[in-house]
Amino acid sequence: MNARAVVIGAGANELVAAHVLARGGWNVLVLDRTAAHADGAPEAVGWVAPAIVRDLELERHGLKIQRPDPWVSAPVADGARLVLWNDVTRSAESIRRFSPNDAARWPAFCEQMSTLARALETLSMAPPPDLMGEGIAALAELGGLALRLRRMGRQGLEDLLRIVPMPIADLLDDWFECDALKGVLGAAGVLHLHQGPRAGGTTLNFLQNHVGCAPGVFRPALSNVVRLLGALPGIELRRGVEAARIEVREGQVTGVSLAGGEKIPAALVLSGADPRRTLLGLLDPGWLDPEFARTLRGMRSRGVVAQVTLTLDHAAGFETLAIAPSLDYLERAHDDAKYGRVSQQPYIEARAEDRSVHAHVQFAPYALTGAGWDDVQRDALADLVVRTLDAHAPGLSTAVTARGVLAPPDLERQFGWPEGQMHHAEPALDQWLWMRPTPELARYRTPIGGLYLCGPGMHPGAWMPGASGYHAARNALQALRDRPTFPS
Repeated sequence: MNARAVVIGAGANELVAAHVLARGGWNVLVLDRTAAHADGAPEAVGWVAPAIVRDLELERHGLKIQRPDPWVSAPVADGARLVLWNDVTRSAESIRRFSPNDAARWPAFCEQMSTLARALETLSMAPPPDLMGEGIAALAELGGLALRLRRMGRQGLEDLLRIVPMPIADLLDDWFECDALKGVLGAAGVLHLHQGPRAGGTTLNFLQNHVGCAPGVFRPALSNVVRLLGALPGIELRRGVEAARIEVREGQVTGVSLAGGEKIPAALVLSGADPRRTLLGLLDPGWLDPEFARTLRGMRSRGVVAQVTLTLDHAAGFETLAIAPSLDYLERAHDDAKYGRVSQQPYIEARAEDRSVHAHVQFAPYALTGAGWDDVQRDALADLVVRTLDAHAPGLSTAVTARGVLAPPDLERQFGWPEGQMHHAEPALDQWLWMRPTPELARYRTPIGGLYLCGPGMHPGAWMPGASGYHAARNALQALRDRPTFPS
């Protein structure tokens, strides 16, 4: 074929899409607006699906998965810590110190959650079902998905339909009594969400963070998939260039114009930028139906996460430390964000590596009431993180030699996350499956011929790096397979 395809962005989804297209016979150019990709620790958060690993032969090329063990430790009263491991039995023994009842229930809880996560895995590793699709192909797709879910059995399907829409607080209150255990687990339910644990649908977020993990592990793994894919042959990767406009003629994509004025002809364009930026920024809005554009503007991308990095003069003394002592604590932390304030008792998850600490800080809203994110706000947040961690890792504050803060506007500027939202479209129940990010876009196609969306704003989201790109590229290849010619 040797037709030109352009992929906008160089994250996991974009690079997977590029390699899938290249293996389908396309001449693929990837545009990365960053000058170089940072070296160092594994950078992709989430589960890399076996289909992607197999199709792109990633294990042969050096895929590395990092699964911390223990996967979390949480401070409890009197200096004790609740430690959860990759082994269910070992975690149960840790829980027993605080609640024998919870320890006894832990294996059954892990088994049920693992079963439900496998069902979500099935949903995630197929394009979202086309409920209004016509013809044999659409019916066969729905039938195949229904058959796979039916293998869960009646009880499994009932559990899935009952539990997924639940608030994570209700689920955990049904199972456990220990506040520290419920806090650590509840944190996975609100990860990257502008919601507290008593909001409906937070159990879905909890289970999505469990997909691909061992039973009893409720945090995503880390991998080197981005750097690995960027180094593989078969595609052309241009760094330090930014797409300024997607060119269209007669409703069909014809290429991409760069910020410097260069025009790159292309018969196919896949954009990893968020859907709003792609369709309302890079594309002339005149090509879109006004009602559809209004729907797109209503897509929620509320960022509530900041990242704080601390450099120390000695090792931190912990591996992964979660400050989420109870469900009430998480709910109060979100209360501040609801009113445009940085939580003064935030949920913090800190990962130590050598002499540095990388802290996920939630809830820190994108838009602050009465002020913007300036150096004063960033310094105050760093002070808060240091004080909070020092209370549970004494001596840390005196060991800090440097601090770095990425507030939500910084995450937007540096990584292209709209409002600082890693998933581009908030991973809530009403922006899931065939509603992600809107029903009109759920199948990765746009109203413009040859233009597809492949970023984390699409199904299944950022918690499965590469999956959105995999589905988008395969859909594009399927749609174009029978076309004998391509626009010039």
